[in-house]
Amino acid sequence: MNPLISIIVPVYKVEKYLERCVESLLSQTYQNLELILVDDGSPDRCPEICDAYAKKDERIRVIHQNNAGLSGARNAGIDVAKGEYLAFVDSDDYIASDFIQSLYELLQETGCAIGQCRFAYVQGEPLKKDNNSSVHIYRGESLMERLYGLEEEATYFVVAWNKLYKRELFQEIRYPLGRIHEDEATTYRLFHQGKTLAFSDRALYGYYTENAGSITSVFSRKRLQWLEAHEERIAFFKQNGYEKLLSEAYRKLCDACITFYFRCTEDVEDSAEIRKELKKRLKVYRMEGEKWISTLPLRTRVGYQLFEVLPSLYGKLLKKMQESV
Repeated sequence: MNPLISIIVPVYKVEKYLERCVESLLSQTYQNLELILVDDGSPDRCPEICDAYAKKDERIRVIHQNNAGLSGARNAGIDVAKGEYLAFVDSDDYIASDFIQSLYELLQETGCAIGQCRFAYVQGEPLKKDNNSSVHIYRGESLMERLYGLEEEATYFVVAWNKLYKRELFQEIRYPLGRIHEDEATTYRLFHQGKTLAFSDRALYGYYTENAGSITSVFSRKRLQWLEAHEERIAFFKQNGYEKLLSEAYRKLCDACITFYFRCTEDVEDSAEIRKELKKRLKVYRMEGEKWISTLPLRTRVGYQLFEVLPSLYGKLLKKMQESV
């Protein structure tokens, strides 16, 4: 008999989308499933919907808890999961009927610890059938490098929810409580623990967005937690022998400071203080990572220096460069 696989679904204020998500889980071709719906103190009808589904299908377990955020909900599911493998699905998203089957078979065929697929931006329509058979296997440092690829490719690798994991990877790893960008703070640790990942180039996961094509969010001070996650990642790289990645890691940190600076417009609360902090952080990163930043192109390094002194001029030059492309 095929092993039990646990699918963990954090649930909070998704009354409009929850049934669509759960139905996609129940229609999986892989049947030996445990569906863990974690009601994270949702104030709408979500708790009732979860309980109703649990009465319909014995494979569904419901956890009701006080609001602990996405990390807290995922962790609660991990703590009680009985499956040999784990998957995460966000409750406003939905998956193809062979999502679990395909990733499980991928792990069996390759012997990898993590299976991953592409995702598609969706607005409620059925996922298109994807017969792409291309599979790529990444190991060790090569796997970590994927986190620094082009934006869309890097997103495939960093997010938690387009993957199937061996349960043992979470023996000592949990998502950080009270923080956003929890994937950025966790996935690289799972990569290090698992060592291998098989990537199926099929879009088996539907990421729901009202504006299909990008993952966007309103800027606030909380976004600086992305920087904290990457500071932790750099420290981890230094401790675990990934020094070849530090040049790109510092570059990504410095670039993020600049991006956040210009996204932090005057209508953002405490915008002046946040911008001041971002300039300070960039200077700290440049000094701390000088050994690795020195290997970046001269234009990039000069750009960082210009931004520190005259961010408005940097912004104008950047805009001109983008318009000329």
